[in-house]
Amino acid sequence: MLERKQAFKASNGQGEKIVMTQTVVTRFAPSPTGFLHIGGARTALFNWLYARHNGGKALLRIEDTDKKRSTQDAIDAIIGGLDWLGLDYDEPPVFQSHRAQRHAEVANKLLEAGHAYRCYATTEELDQMRAEQRANKQPMRYDGRWRDRPAADAPDNTPFTVRLKTPISGETAIHDEVQGRVVVRNAELDDYIILRADGTPTYMLAAVVDDHDMGVTHVIRGDDHLNNAFRQLPIYHAMHKVEGGWSQPVYAHIPLIHGSDGAKLSKRHGALGVEAYRDDMGVLSEALFNYLLRLGWGHGDREEISRQEAIELFDLAGVGKSPSRFDLKKLEHLNGHYIREADDAFLAAVLAPRFDGKADLDLLTKAMPVLKTRAKNLGELADGAGFLFKQRPLELTEKAAKLLDHDAKRRLGQLLLRYKAENSWTIEALEATTKAIAEELELGLGKLAQPLRAALTGTTTSPGIFDVLVLLGREEALARIDAHALSED
Repeated sequence: MLERKQAFKASNGQGEKIVMTQTVVTRFAPSPTGFLHIGGARTALFNWLYARHNGGKALLRIEDTDKKRSTQDAIDAIIGGLDWLGLDYDEPPVFQSHRAQRHAEVANKLLEAGHAYRCYATTEELDQMRAEQRANKQPMRYDGRWRDRPAADAPDNTPFTVRLKTPISGETAIHDEVQGRVVVRNAELDDYIILRADGTPTYMLAAVVDDHDMGVTHVIRGDDHLNNAFRQLPIYHAMHKVEGGWSQPVYAHIPLIHGSDGAKLSKRHGALGVEAYRDDMGVLSEALFNYLLRLGWGHGDREEISRQEAIELFDLAGVGKSPSRFDLKKLEHLNGHYIREADDAFLAAVLAPRFDGKADLDLLTKAMPVLKTRAKNLGELADGAGFLFKQRPLELTEKAAKLLDHDAKRRLGQLLLRYKAENSWTIEALEATTKAIAEELELGLGKLAQPLRAALTGTTTSPGIFDVLVLLGREEALARIDAHALSED
């Protein structure tokens, strides 16, 4: 895709709006403390699509500063989930934990320039402060007790944190690409910690420094981060004064995903991790990609949108302001559509691992046109294909066993004789022969087909019975019928 330059409004760090023209750069910045949440996957998708639509760059940052909770398994799950969804990135992932020295460097620059200060308040003092605020029903925020104290008041050899000097009067406004104009009174902010007493950076500082250093122009994230934008902006403004070039990004805060009942999405609404939809629920990546795209973004009445179309159509103007509702039935319906549209060889390859090495890939591919017509997920597709790879003697379900009574077995014996004499093992020929036998016996076709299905598959549900006969092949089909047939003798 050709790289395009986009003109957009930004700030020069002094509250003045300027129009900039530069390459769009987005980032997805998950914390590797668990699986790739379905909401995070949608955020990643929107960031990726916006970058691709504008010919820009999509970047990935792993925010792994919480060493106690961050795990390699979670990192692998996140990267694997993004790769499965087809979200590729233009540079190797940035690991936030590797950049602590850079974060501290910026904190010290802010400190030296007077935009931050050392706070010597002890844990006990801060606990007391909060207790008093709670008792007086005041907002719980740092009271700035060390903000303007002279350096001479600093105790010797005492640990300190570094706090940012946030504006204490006036207001800050953000023009959010999704939420519109949002205003916060600066008095509602407090001087938060940017560097802990042990010298490690906090999230607020690290995120801003990384976004700046990565050249991020658009921060697209969940609206639960909207308050963070107001806390992070003072860092941009202060650093612009310190060294210039720290323009704030364009913000777009996306409403969260809710369950079908309107409550915040949780485990009781179903699976939350992308890998569960992939591995346990048998959802195709194309289906989840399409469903997440339509979960909070729309283009007219279009429901089914290909990846290329999504790149061409996606813009932030199409993102709604209200929370989206996750509807599992809609996802299943969409997944069924993508299964029916999928290439047969591709489906067979995706399905084969579910049979523990027992699958014949060519046979599975041959069966796909028949199997995929009714399946809503890969699990149903695998269940439907299971009869192909069963070993004789077949294990019968309880319902299938009941179908194979004495009369049914005698009819199977009659079918067996006629099938053995069949010269053409095709759907048309087998159907004609079976119907002829049903007429001779003055029976409905179902009286023959139902026990025949039980004998051939061990179950009472399968693709069309003549499809089953042909897919199994003459030798295997006759052997399975023979195992339950009674002769006329």
